[in-house]
Amino acid sequence: MKILVIEDEPEMQGLIKQFLEDENYVVEIAGNFQSGLNKIVSYDYDCILLDITLPDGNGLDLLQKLKNLNKADSVIIISAKDSIDDKVKGLDLGADDYLTKPFHITELNARIKSVIRRKKTDGRKLLELENVKINIEERLVLINNQLVELNRKEFDILVFFGMNKSRIVSKSAIAENIWGDYIDQSNDFDFIYSQIKNLRKKLRNHNAEIDINSVYGMGYKLALK
Repeated sequence: MKILVIEDEPEMQGLIKQFLEDENYVVEIAGNFQSGLNKIVSYDYDCILLDITLPDGNGLDLLQKLKNLNKADSVIIISAKDSIDDKVKGLDLGADDYLTKPFHITELNARIKSVIRRKKTDGRKLLELENVKINIEERLVLINNQLVELNRKEFDILVFFGMNKSRIVSKSAIAENIWGDYIDQSNDFDFIYSQIKNLRKKLRNHNAEIDINSVYGMGYKLALK
């Protein structure tokens, strides 16, 4: 899961980033309106944490721009403003939740899980693909009710395919969603091929009724057997 944090306070920014990375999210940071706008125009996120008061603009204007782009990213407003008008306007603009500072970091984590679950899995904690069951919050995979051990990236890739099961996904889309900003440090996508190869082997070894097929010149697609 990939999270964008648009927050100008360095201490808050660092606290959120470290906690969410410890929770196995891929986290990207924007410290102002313009850098946040650049990221939402260029990339897709599972959830955006958006501060209203930014040094070079209003977060609500950024939310409006996001919706004008017809982006489906979930948005949680995090703000020191405990204003009913701001809450109503934010929710009317399409925000999924509103959290007033100061808040407990574990509550933020619970809100993130909730909005992603509502949008991506129709509110279900369990993603089921034929005989494969994926518990997104517990990061567990069962095939024929037997636990299958996946490394962090293999799990994230499987979830990504499960949430895009009707689509062909490109290598660049996989890289952006699983590796985030770190993808800029790579010259090719060989590491994606390696992770998918290992994931496919584990699925087949456990008689999964799903597979990941290569689509020549385009990327990969989840397939049912």
